[in-house]
Amino acid sequence: MSNNVLVIGGGPAGSTAASLLSKAGMSVKLLERETFPRYHIGESIASSCRTIVDLVGALEEVDSRGYTVKNGVLLRWGKEDWSIDWPKIFGSDVRSWQVDRDDFDHVLLKNAVKQGVDVTEGVTVKRVLFDGDRATGAEWLDPDTGELVGGEFDYVIDASGRAGVISSQHLKNRRPQEIFRNVAIWGYWQGGSLLPTSPTGGINVIGAKDGWYWVIPLRGDRYSVGFVCHQDRFLERRRDHDDLEGLLAALVEESPTVRDLMANGEYQPGVHVEQDFSYVADSFHGPGYYIAGDAACFLDPLLSTGVHLALYSGMLAAASVLATVNEDVTEQEAGTFYESLYRNSYQRLFTLVSGVYQQHAGKEAYFELADAMAPERAGTEYEQVDGAVAFAELVAGLADIHDAVTGTHEDHAQQAHADAVALPGDNSVRQLLEAAESARLMAAARTPRAPVSEAPGKMDAHDLYDPATGLYLVTSPTLGIGRAKA
Repeated sequence: MSNNVLVIGGGPAGSTAASLLSKAGMSVKLLERETFPRYHIGESIASSCRTIVDLVGALEEVDSRGYTVKNGVLLRWGKEDWSIDWPKIFGSDVRSWQVDRDDFDHVLLKNAVKQGVDVTEGVTVKRVLFDGDRATGAEWLDPDTGELVGGEFDYVIDASGRAGVISSQHLKNRRPQEIFRNVAIWGYWQGGSLLPTSPTGGINVIGAKDGWYWVIPLRGDRYSVGFVCHQDRFLERRRDHDDLEGLLAALVEESPTVRDLMANGEYQPGVHVEQDFSYVADSFHGPGYYIAGDAACFLDPLLSTGVHLALYSGMLAAASVLATVNEDVTEQEAGTFYESLYRNSYQRLFTLVSGVYQQHAGKEAYFELADAMAPERAGTEYEQVDGAVAFAELVAGLADIHDAVTGTHEDHAQQAHADAVALPGDNSVRQLLEAAESARLMAAARTPRAPVSEAPGKMDAHDLYDPATGLYLVTSPTLGIGRAKA
């Protein structure tokens, strides 16, 4: 397979897409603006990410890094605490990490090199080249000479993050979500603690009258502590302090919860600020290109969805390119499949985060919102999920394969499960194999669209199937897209 693919950006979306394409035999060049390791925020990882990290071949290395094992989240929101303990709800296999993103992203990029990707760092891509509407290559600055050079490619995957080489700079069709024009300010403490009812290693999310705090336990007894509020409120608060360190100290001091959690910790100098969290592009694909990860959309960090969306979109982009090259679907069908699944995932999480921001509602209202996004069941075999479990699934990025497994389909699902269980050791990719089999069954049964499945513990099969087209993600014998038979 000699088709050439250019991937712009070496973060989680870019490294995932590049690794999967190269593993499938394609010639992949990845250009990254920074030199890794480089600092990045987004340290709390959804458990669905473990499946895709395994798929690209990096799970053993990530597990060896000594990151804090994340078993869920505790939200102190309004007057209530909600402890979402993934292992208690879904079983011990469901977990993830609280990571140092400079190290985590570097592991994924080095894995791309191991998979055969031609990676060059310190490269600024100036523009993507088009022939009409079709992406045909790119121009970039040579890191050694500083000269503008270029190349032609069959496909371009833009995973350039906030820079948005295609969506923001070329198409100029990426717009902010007005509801989330927020600013985050954060820093690090050596030592600290979590709320006593927290899941082991879980993130603490603590509401305030004009925003919310995060407390994340990192390896080496370090804690990431941040505050998020609307940018107007941030500017008001900023005027009351001589510097950002004074503002962060005041914010920690005025929250009795956060102040107590950090009472035995020592602040490590250095404050970070990030703004304009949430935006979305009008389109995520076009002839010859896919826009993945933060280059396409980004959601407010409340439920720690950024890396999930990045890895998920990177996997979908790779599958879409491979399915086109293998002539399993047309390029237009592959693009529609990618657009539908990635946008649906983003919109579902956007709806949930928007609801949670209504702090006065109470947790039962949020659980009901999550429950409403679970599919209606036509058969009597299924009982509607308890809303707490539905909410936990959404926060974890998880669901189960049994959503569409009924009647004669049951034997297929059981066989897929048996095949997956036969994989050695802690092989999280089995979750993806099972979810893909469920997606195939959905396509065969023409299951209507449902934003999230109800049963716990696996990659969401609904996120691998597009009922409008009957197309679904396949993992065997190679990654790609399958088509339901008429």
